[in-house]
Amino acid sequence: MKLRDIEAFFAALQAERPAPQTELEYTSVFELLVAVLLSAQATDRSVNQATRRLFPVANTPEAILALGQEGLEAYIRTIGLYRSKARHLIETCRRLLQHHKGQVPRDRAALQALPGVGRKTANVVLNVAFGEPTMAVDTHIFRVANRTGLAPGQTPLQVEQALLRRVPERYARDAHHWLILHGRYTCTARAPQCGRCVVRTWCDHAQAAVKPKARSAAPGAPTQP
Repeated sequence: MKLRDIEAFFAALQAERPAPQTELEYTSVFELLVAVLLSAQATDRSVNQATRRLFPVANTPEAILALGQEGLEAYIRTIGLYRSKARHLIETCRRLLQHHKGQVPRDRAALQALPGVGRKTANVVLNVAFGEPTMAVDTHIFRVANRTGLAPGQTPLQVEQALLRRVPERYARDAHHWLILHGRYTCTARAPQCGRCVVRTWCDHAQAAVKPKARSAAPGAPTQP
């Protein structure tokens, strides 16, 4: 994708979804951290179903610790990898109380030092909770960035760095939401919905699909009537 097309690309995504938001349900920064930690290799829908049961009972580090691992597992066992996630969350709550007075830190290094919190999770928290223009590259963003030609890369970190360079500043805060939602509902993995895509005009994949194939003929071969 040419640099001059990126402005129009994001303007179209903005027009389609003027106020994009995470689909994870939360009412505090801590609840957001918990939901994102639980969402690894799980759908937002499954996480929301679990946290609707969990948060009314325990939505602070102290309350999660009071549940204990087995008690926590009972609320999240419908989520994939629930045992390891429960273990990480218990330890994360312990460290938040020991090192951050129970508050979620607004610092990438401190966030990534928490068990179960990787770069993507930290980027989501920094963006959604604190408004920082980070790019949380999940499978949807990775696919959209490569397929459209917006920010090609062989690894999530390469795509993240390319997005940080190429996304215009005024779109940076909401860019990762637009790309996630576009990948989740339009630019899907198996069957991208190019016919109803609002950014197909600037997408490398869509444009390649409509280019006429050059007709080749052997020298001296008769032309078709």
